[in-house]
Amino acid sequence: MRIAKIALVLLFVILGVALSAIILMQEGKSDGLGALSGSTDTYWQKNRGRSVEGSLEKFTKYGTVAFFAVALLLDIIW
Repeated sequence: MRIAKIALVLLFVILGVALSAIILMQEGKSDGLGALSGSTDTYWQKNRGRSVEGSLEKFTKYGTVAFFAVALLLDIIW
């Protein structure tokens, strides 16, 4: 059981550092003045899910779920 705790704590720390790095690599979400005039989506905005920014958003979502799952497991085990 002690090995499981150590492994979960290490995973928790690694996930925390990785999430921090991924969040810092993301660009801010600013629509600018185009949001006021109701401009249409550009090609880049439509295909954002396939870009690096889209991948970072996906990794952030999955990493956050994993982070909280490990936190919950640590709370139950500890």
